[in-house]
Amino acid sequence: MLKVSCNVGMDQIALAQCGFLGRPMPLPAFTPRRNPAVSGRPLSKAPVLAVVSDRGGLGRAIVSGSESLADRLRLGSLTENGLSYKERFVVRSYEVGINKTATVETIANLLQEVGCNHAQSVGFSTDGFATTPTMRKLHLIWVTARMHIEIYKYPAWSDVVEIETWCQGDGRIGTRRDWIIKDCATGQVIGRATSKWVMMNQDTRRLQKISDDVREEYLVHCPREPRLAIPEEDSSSLRKIPKLEDPAHSSKLGLVPRRADLDMNQHVNNVTYIGWVLESIPQEIIDSHELQTITLDYRRECQHNDVVDSLTSVEPVGEAEAVSKLQGTNGSTAGVEKKEDLRQFLHLLRLSGDGLEINRGRTEWRKKPARRCN
Repeated sequence: MLKVSCNVGMDQIALAQCGFLGRPMPLPAFTPRRNPAVSGRPLSKAPVLAVVSDRGGLGRAIVSGSESLADRLRLGSLTENGLSYKERFVVRSYEVGINKTATVETIANLLQEVGCNHAQSVGFSTDGFATTPTMRKLHLIWVTARMHIEIYKYPAWSDVVEIETWCQGDGRIGTRRDWIIKDCATGQVIGRATSKWVMMNQDTRRLQKISDDVREEYLVHCPREPRLAIPEEDSSSLRKIPKLEDPAHSSKLGLVPRRADLDMNQHVNNVTYIGWVLESIPQEIIDSHELQTITLDYRRECQHNDVVDSLTSVEPVGEAEAVSKLQGTNGSTAGVEKKEDLRQFLHLLRLSGDGLEINRGRTEWRKKPARRCN
C-alpha cells in the first residue's frame, strides 16, 4: 500500500475491493494447484512463536498449533527476518496466452495470491480483507488505490518463478505493498510491482485515516527502513494519469462482469479491470507488441450488474520515456528499446449509463521479441 500519491483525490479513489493487498483466500485467488501464495494486504498480528529457516534460506512462521495442510504444501514462507514473504510457482498451461508466455492477468493473480498468503502467514484475518483485530472491531477494510506492474520478461509454460512481497506504512491514510519477481532457473529479476492502499469504513464506504492502534498491529511485520521494489526517482509508477476524453481512438463497449469475475466479497476483482483495459487495445498492437508496464488508478467499485465501457487512446512517447527505465536500473537485461518501437496508451473504464469513472490507466508496450521455438 502506498501513499495517497495516487494522483487522485481522497473522495475519488476508486475502491477496487481487496484485491492485491491480501486475504486468506483472496479474490481471484489461485487454486491450491501451485502453492497458494500470500495476498497483498497489510499483515496482522498472529500468535507467531518463531521463524525457522528451511528450503534454502526461506523462513517458515511457526504459528501455535494452526498450520494447515495448505500451509505445509505451499512453496512459500516468511523470510528469515520475518519481514517479507517468498513463494514459488510453476506456470501452468492454462495461464499462458497467444504469445506462449504467462499473461499479465496471470502475473497479477500471482501477485495477489502471494500478498494474501503473506497476510495469512502472519495471522491476519481470513475474511478476504486481511484485516487486523482493531480493523475488524471498527469495520475497516483495505482498498486498492493504485497498482503498477513492470514486466521485463514473461515466463513461459513450466517456468518456475519466485515472488517476494512485503508491506510498509506510507503516510497517515495509506500503506503500500511491493513485489519482486524472479526466474528461479537464472535468478534474474523479470518483473517488479508496487501498489498503494487506503483504509475504508465498510459500512459508510468512506476513507479513513489509519489509527495508531492499527498501525502498530501491522508495522511489526514491515521492514524497519523503507524498501522499494521500484526506485521512485524518475519512475513511471508515480506519473499522473490524465483523464481520457472522448472521442477515444478505440473502444470496447458494453462489458459485463461474469460471475467468475466476482471475488469472495462480491465485488469485481482487481485483475478483471486489467482484462477490460486490454480489450480496447488495437489488434495491430496486440499482434506486434507486448505489454511491459501497466498502471491503474482505482476510483470506483464495480458491482456485478454494472455495464462497463473500455476506452483507449494513444499517448505520445516523450523523450523522457524514449529509453525505458525498465531496462537497466530496474533489473532487465534486455537491450534499450528504440523510441519508434515503444507505444504508450491512456485508458478509461467507465459505467456505460452515467459515464462515471471506474478506473483510469496507462500502458507501455515494446516490440515482441523473437518467438521461442520448442
